[in-house]
Amino acid sequence: MVALQERLDELQDAGATFFPGAFTPPCSNEMVALQERLDELQDAGATLFGISADSSFSLGAFADEYDLEFDLISDMGGEAIPEYDLSIDIPDLGLYGVANRAVIVLDEDRTVTYRWVAEDPTNEPDYDELIEAVEAV
Repeated sequence: MVALQERLDELQDAGATFFPGAFTPPCSNEMVALQERLDELQDAGATLFGISADSSFSLGAFADEYDLEFDLISDMGGEAIPEYDLSIDIPDLGLYGVANRAVIVLDEDRTVTYRWVAEDPTNEPDYDELIEAVEAV
């Protein structure tokens, strides 16, 4: 499995979307919505990838289920989620220390140029705003 930092080092501009858990309805909806906008994001110069605390196996199955054409990266080791201050607990789902739903755009120097964090992890980002943020980098 490729470590997140190794993946970032390979990229120019990146859009990282953090999500609580594969196969949950809000996460599935978000990943499908991002897939539908993948061409726009790539045309704007971004490489998109999703990050969650799920296992690589689970993320692979999730990507296959929804025909996702962007990488999903496991942060089971808890490196990126706390680094970006996105760790939350969702006791009703038995999820602890998972990523809150968030979108971060990084420029080629790894500077955060856009950050959206859900007040409620069932909320999805404004996809048009995300595309505008990527275009502005």
